[in-house]
Amino acid sequence: MIFKILQYIRGYLRIRVVGYSAERFLNACRHRGIRLWNMSPAANAYEMNISIRGFRQIKPIVRKTGAKVVIIRREGFPFFLYRYRRRKLFFAGAVLFFLLIYTLSKFVWSIDIRGNLTRTDETLLEFLGTKAVKNGMLLSDVNCGRIVKDIRREYDDIIWVSASIEGTKLIIQVKENQDVIPADEKSGNQREEKKAETESGRKVQPTDIVADRNCTVTSIITRRGVPKIREGEKIKKGDILVSGQIPVNNDAGETVSYQYQESDADILGKTKITYEDKQSLTYDKKKRIANKLKVPEYVERREYFLRLGEFRLSLGWLKNDYEHCEHYSSEKQVKLFDNFYLPVFFGEKRVVPYTLDEKKYKKKELQTILTERFSRYCEDLSEKGVEIIGNNVKIYTGSKEATAKGTLTVIMPVGTRKPSKPAEVKAPEEENEQSGE
Repeated sequence: MIFKILQYIRGYLRIRVVGYSAERFLNACRHRGIRLWNMSPAANAYEMNISIRGFRQIKPIVRKTGAKVVIIRREGFPFFLYRYRRRKLFFAGAVLFFLLIYTLSKFVWSIDIRGNLTRTDETLLEFLGTKAVKNGMLLSDVNCGRIVKDIRREYDDIIWVSASIEGTKLIIQVKENQDVIPADEKSGNQREEKKAETESGRKVQPTDIVADRNCTVTSIITRRGVPKIREGEKIKKGDILVSGQIPVNNDAGETVSYQYQESDADILGKTKITYEDKQSLTYDKKKRIANKLKVPEYVERREYFLRLGEFRLSLGWLKNDYEHCEHYSSEKQVKLFDNFYLPVFFGEKRVVPYTLDEKKYKKKELQTILTERFSRYCEDLSEKGVEIIGNNVKIYTGSKEATAKGTLTVIMPVGTRKPSKPAEVKAPEEENEQSGE
């Protein structure tokens, strides 16, 4: 490959050697070290390639051997320059082109993010933009070490980051932590943090745990605060379940003050929740007609575009009066090699019209749709720690819609934190009112 490139740069000739002494000519060239290649026989003659320098050296050999040498064609960069020597604008444009490519090679024109699963590329690109890492920045300004530290500092679940430059592409590879911390462990850590804050002397804002629904308490585990209810007790929405005010009594059993805490408890209650979901008996089915009916009002419209930075050149027309249509677009970035990207994009946009045909669901289809949505609803409840112990949801079909409704008997977490109202402390009566006074 390198030899061919050097041959093209230096230039060479394709010649034909004719005569009865062609073999003597070849032997003489070999004896003098003149290189010949790509030799092939052709109608009582031989064709071969020879360098420009070698061609100048064969004149005495031709005279001595009596062979006839004919130039078939000239190849290489020197002949190319000679052929277009009068086209100055062409060469100026070529020089300008290579200067432009060289200049563009000094910038980042593509940021490739790999390994991210829990968040989109746009989210990470937006964050990198706040750190001045974006398309169009100089390669010399890219600090891969700083990029790694910034991402690790911003996202705790990313445990490994790598940043590298290939061509004009910045490649960022991340590895996310796949181990999910259990909810119990999270809540335990939060409790420990709160406890540490309390012990460190931070002023505690007293809070109560208040019922957020009517239910029957099935379990209560109190860590901080004073429980106001017991297992098996029925409660109403708004009742105080755990108080954050701990009374301090004197020897006589009288409350002289209160200690304030942030209440903390796990409370489960048995209750019923209402479920209702509706589904229309009919639906609109899309019917594309652009490729079937060749009428002007239903012709698929296309627009081709070329984008260079903020400059955009479009060819086509998307404007239409379609009542219903779908929009599609695709865009690709131009690259010279695998990782040599340029700030040039091209693509197309399409508008495809369609009509709507009203269809009616079958009974089994309605049951499947409503059942699947109900199953997802139950899965969501389960993820929130709700245990379903009774199901009384049924499907009813009316004239216009089908409805899944009923009640679910569940055991679920109960209670929400609210600021505690400070209790008034009555001062104890002085003994004998200071001897009868």
